[in-house]
Amino acid sequence: MEERIRLMIAEDHAIMREGLKQIFALDEAIEVVCEAPDGSQVLERLRHHEVSLLLLDLSMPGISGEDLIHRITPQYPDLRILVLSMYNEPQIARRVLGSGALGYITKDKPPEALLKAIRTVARGARYIDHDLAQEIVFSDYHGNNRAAHESLTMRERQIMIMLAHGETINAIADTLAISNKTVSTYKSRMMKRMKFTTNADIVKYSLSHNLVR
Repeated sequence: MEERIRLMIAEDHAIMREGLKQIFALDEAIEVVCEAPDGSQVLERLRHHEVSLLLLDLSMPGISGEDLIHRITPQYPDLRILVLSMYNEPQIARRVLGSGALGYITKDKPPEALLKAIRTVARGARYIDHDLAQEIVFSDYHGNNRAAHESLTMRERQIMIMLAHGETINAIADTLAISNKTVSTYKSRMMKRMKFTTNADIVKYSLSHNLVR
C-alpha cells in the first residue's frame, strides 16, 4: 500500500489554501494535516503535527523564504520541502534549492504538475520544472551578465521593491509582520550590496529594470 503523504500547506492567502486543498482532495495519497499562514505558525505547527512534506509559499509574513528553510532543516532533517512560488527566475530557484528545499514549482503550473512535484519530493527526489531547470543551466554560462539585484536575498529584493513603490519602513514592517529594526537592517544590507545612497537610487534602478511600474 502506498504510504500517505502528510502535508502542511504554508501559504498566507486563505483562498489559495482552500484551492490547494480541493486539488489534494482528489489524490488519496495526500493528507493535508495542517495549514500555516506565516513563518512563525509553520514552526509552531511542525512542533505539534507529524508532517512528511511541507508545501511552502516563498513569500509570507514574518520569517520566510530561505531564512525559514534554514531554520527548519536542522530541526527536521527528514522533512521534505517543496517551494511554491510566483517567481520563475532561475537565480531564485537555485538559491532556494541550495538552502535545503528539495523542489521548486511556480504557481502558474497546472494541478497535475503540482501533484507530480509533491509525489516526487515526497519520495526524496528533487523536482524542478524542465524549462526553469534549463534556464538555471544556461544562466550559469552568462553569470557575468546578471543584474545586480539578482544577488539579493528574497527578503532584500522584496523590501527594495516595496521601497521603490514609496512604502515607508513602518508600512513595510506592518505588511511583512516584522519589526521596524529588522526592515531597516534588510534595507541597509540591500543598499550596501546595490551601492545605493538614497531612496531615489532605489526607484531609478527598479524602474530601469522593470521591477516596478
